[in-house]
Amino acid sequence: MASLLTDTSAEVPLFSVLPGSQLIKQGAEAKVYRGTFLGRACVVKQRFKKKYRHPTLDEKLTAKRTSQEVRSLLRCQKAGISTPTVYFVNYVEYCIYMEDFDNSVTVREFIEDFQRRSAPLEELFKLAEVIGKILAKIHSNDVIHGDLTTSNMLLRQQSSDSNFQLSSIVLIDFGLSQISGLVEDKGVDLYVLERAFLSTHPDTEVVFEKVLSAYGKSYEKAAEVLKKLEEVRQRGRKRVMVG
Repeated sequence: MASLLTDTSAEVPLFSVLPGSQLIKQGAEAKVYRGTFLGRACVVKQRFKKKYRHPTLDEKLTAKRTSQEVRSLLRCQKAGISTPTVYFVNYVEYCIYMEDFDNSVTVREFIEDFQRRSAPLEELFKLAEVIGKILAKIHSNDVIHGDLTTSNMLLRQQSSDSNFQLSSIVLIDFGLSQISGLVEDKGVDLYVLERAFLSTHPDTEVVFEKVLSAYGKSYEKAAEVLKKLEEVRQRGRKRVMVG
């Protein structure tokens, strides 16, 4: 993986993302483009300046989050977890050039299509088990995703809806990730996914239980994390009651 040093005094060309690239998404933290990098299809995530922050603070935070995202992606790949391959990092313009999975849909799109067809929820159990095993694997490597949703999981194109493997799902968007061994952080990670899953896909509680069941069977410290998840749920309920 190449990287562009932060020495702005050197005569280093600024790429300004990619010539001919197309903006495909913009969030609160970054813009995402699709294009070609050194002959390979890629997506580029570029963090932009926050004008409401002091310039020095903004630069430090943006550099830290860019580095942390790359570190999390590399740690996941080293552990055998499917994430986009990082091709290049431009620390001057805070751009991450990554592998593009064009023959894929988000898990959110897959489940929504599944529900539109009124298919039995039991047919989603295998997918749920794979998701649980992947979460167990990232947490066993102390990677906290920070924004787990079914929109941040890509499902590779495959011949059968029921033939799910660990490699079938690609985790994306590690912009809020961190490296942490704390049970609290892992419990919150699961809570974020639970809230997102059940609000995006109504009446799928039994499916999410399969996610947690597979997590519990695949991670040796799962009992501690699931206990913490229940504590986080209780805190969430109290906040709702208090308003």
